[in-house]
Amino acid sequence: MSVEDALACICAEIKPVDEDAAATARARHDQLLKPPGSLGRLEELGAWLAAVAGKCPPPLPERPAVLVCAGDHGVVSRGISAWPSEVTAVMVGEFCADRAAVNALARTAGASVSVLDVGVGVELPAHPLLKRSKVRAGAADLAAGPAMSREEAARAVVCGVDLAEQLVANGADMLIGGDMGIGNTTPAACLIAAFTGHPAEEVTGPGAGGDAAAVAHKAEVVRAALALHAPDSADGIGTLAAVGGLEHAAIAGFILGAAREQVPLILDGVSTVAAALVARALSPAALGYAVAGHRSTEPGASAALEALGLDPLLELGMRLGEATGGVLAAPIVRAAAAALTEMATFEEAGITA
Repeated sequence: MSVEDALACICAEIKPVDEDAAATARARHDQLLKPPGSLGRLEELGAWLAAVAGKCPPPLPERPAVLVCAGDHGVVSRGISAWPSEVTAVMVGEFCADRAAVNALARTAGASVSVLDVGVGVELPAHPLLKRSKVRAGAADLAAGPAMSREEAARAVVCGVDLAEQLVANGADMLIGGDMGIGNTTPAACLIAAFTGHPAEEVTGPGAGGDAAAVAHKAEVVRAALALHAPDSADGIGTLAAVGGLEHAAIAGFILGAAREQVPLILDGVSTVAAALVARALSPAALGYAVAGHRSTEPGASAALEALGLDPLLELGMRLGEATGGVLAAPIVRAAAAALTEMATFEEAGITA
């Protein structure tokens, strides 16, 4: 069996979320000790958690786990990033040293942090927090040819599935996907344009930094890549292989893995929502298990969120990546479960209409 066939089998095992459990949760909210609808979006978030768990009330997420997927990109040679590719490996070291932004923010949410090397351009030293499943040493220049082969893309997706399953097996009950890869907002913009139909200039932003001229140059690279490959949005693996990144592939797999394990997953910024478009192309049911943690200021993020039908929980003007926006949303998700699980009903309080 080919890797792509194995991935198709994984996708076939993903069940839709339980809408009956969501309806039961909404009905329970109407009986809780409060005016109906007074908890706003927290009520619908609780219904989503019930749908994911397949029961109401849903379990309270107590062990969130972050996976930062890391990879490098040959397109950096075209001057689309203010930073050199070597910074990817440096940042992986900082994640492992527990002193990057995601580490600090994850502590506030009680979340563990792991890093997946699926495509960093250099060999990294062993570390307890580092998971090594390198498919290749960086994606190729997507403006000159395919970023990777179909087989490599499928392998990277399966790596993400495997890591989701490992984290759940080790006790994680909520997953948060993040990314690290210098230059990766360029393939993210390519993926978003390919799956949503938005032109390059509408989905390309400054990434890690850049003035208007730099963004215009980056958009031209995105435009050229799309013209070169003419990706078919109905072919998720083909589109990913042509214009994606290895970390985008792994995040797509992480989403699929969360769905197969029936645990809630929080998306982060532009790279994770680009990966979510890939995951949806592979398994439409998988996106029922995901919620958008925040809205990145990268323009492609809003285009992707609209296409996915996801309304982010937070809007804080962030665009760092690393899962930083996702971990900030984790306490809100946990609060939604607590409200649905721990509040008394009118009947339990002895109040009748």
